[in-house]
Amino acid sequence: MTRKRDPILEPVSILSLRPTQMTVGMREVKEKQRRWRKHDSRKRAELLGRHMIPVVVGPDRRNYVIDHHHLARALHDEGEEKVLVSVVADLTMVDPKAFWVVLDNRRWVYPYDAKGARRDYRDLPKNVTALKDDPFRSLAGELRRAGSFAKDTTPFSEFLWADFLRRRLSRKMVEKDFARAMEEALSLGKSQDAIYLPGWCGPSED
Repeated sequence: MTRKRDPILEPVSILSLRPTQMTVGMREVKEKQRRWRKHDSRKRAELLGRHMIPVVVGPDRRNYVIDHHHLARALHDEGEEKVLVSVVADLTMVDPKAFWVVLDNRRWVYPYDAKGARRDYRDLPKNVTALKDDPFRSLAGELRRAGSFAKDTTPFSEFLWADFLRRRLSRKMVEKDFARAMEEALSLGKSQDAIYLPGWCGPSED
């Protein structure tokens, strides 16, 4: 049931994709847009062919995105209408009432809002345009790129880091002074308080 299938080579509408998370880091979305604008049409076509959106097909036969929400949102905001998807699992046979429970059990859904509070599955956005900004998700992504923690296979690992930072830094600081927030985050990322988080690299040696 979860064997990865061949990609669907017929493009699907970005707006038809159903998110399985509530937020993205809009700073990261903007950065993906910036990089996208640098490419010519040939390079863009090549990138679209390589960066397929992984989805689970639900009992309603809709495509539920389980990764690359930031990319899908960035492409939409840049005027792209369609993408290729890779079907990770076909769950068309699952009872609709059990669908979200199955996704939750497989760690394919993250129903937490921009304050880190768990919400009802019904509150998940219906398309990528309804994804809300979580600045702590952007901070976590920048922290990983800075080498503070390693990329990890744990589902939603950067959201776990975002929640860690959310409890220790003010949202106002992250929104108004990102550089200062990064300095604080780098220190927090090396602390023993973060030892339980996926990809933790430990304190730097003197």
